[in-house]
Amino acid sequence: MESTSTTQGFCGTIGNTPLIRLDTLSDATGCEILGKAEFLNPGGSVKDRAALAIIEDAERAGALRPGGVVVEGTAGNTGIGLALVANAKGYRSIIVVPETQSPEKFELLRAIGAEVRAVAPAPYSEPGNYNHVARRIAEETPGGFWANQFDNVANRNMHYRTTGPEIWAQTGGRVTAFVAAVGTGGTLAGVSRYLKEKNAAVRTVCADPFGASMWSWIKKGNLDDDEGDSVTEGIGQGRITKNFEGAPIDDAYRIGDEVILELNHYLVKREGLLLGSSSAINVCGALKLARERGPGQVIVTVLCDGGGRYLSRLYNPAWLAEKKLTPKGLSLDELLARL
Repeated sequence: MESTSTTQGFCGTIGNTPLIRLDTLSDATGCEILGKAEFLNPGGSVKDRAALAIIEDAERAGALRPGGVVVEGTAGNTGIGLALVANAKGYRSIIVVPETQSPEKFELLRAIGAEVRAVAPAPYSEPGNYNHVARRIAEETPGGFWANQFDNVANRNMHYRTTGPEIWAQTGGRVTAFVAAVGTGGTLAGVSRYLKEKNAAVRTVCADPFGASMWSWIKKGNLDDDEGDSVTEGIGQGRITKNFEGAPIDDAYRIGDEVILELNHYLVKREGLLLGSSSAINVCGALKLARERGPGQVIVTVLCDGGGRYLSRLYNPAWLAEKKLTPKGLSLDELLARL
């Protein structure tokens, strides 16, 4: 069959993802709960947008030239996006990843030709942190460019220019709330800024895992309250990044791993969506907002990536049992009660 439309290579396929109505959740709450299907980007995650923006911004600035090397520290998805965009544009990539990330991400990075360097996990305050290691590698590599996804505002600007306008258009301007977790902060900051400019009444909310500090920052104005821990990957922040700085956020929810994993498995069985844990915490936040503010809302959240990158963990009975996170098959009413 002859195609009726084409895109300009890999990079031209990034963005313009659909909104998926989460039927059972919408029907149960009396709200429209809509997930931005970022797992349908060509590299498989929302991070494709930031990857493209960062590389093209570097090209315009002359920081990345033909024959250059893209270097980044990442929990995986930004590295995958950067490596694929780099491939499409003729660059090499070196990706520094904490060794605690899922095996699937390491396998995928190597399969697409990235040079992968695993490092021991370390706080941002220590020189061994994967971000600092990536910066040093870029400085020492001829033609090296450090993507710096956390503090490079090309990230949030991309979401302001693309993701926010897409949501506004896809909802016909009816969106009443936007919910997202914070990794770099680019998605939540960029989208929130755009939607607030279109309608100041749009509610913007951060969904934060235990062990992170964004809930504390938004609710208390400090980063002191970061107790607990989480098995989620790619989200959870302990500092205010340049991307998140000044973001117009109205509220924050702290959500535990037990309900996140329950919702991951619920979404597979009842909505047909195999997703990662960052998607599940986002949907948890949307559900909590729907319950608090009542029917009639149009709540948009982000379905960040697919669950295929976490099969050995989130969907592995042995791993779940070891972490004491085996889903109990809770009903939606029981899930809502635990939010």
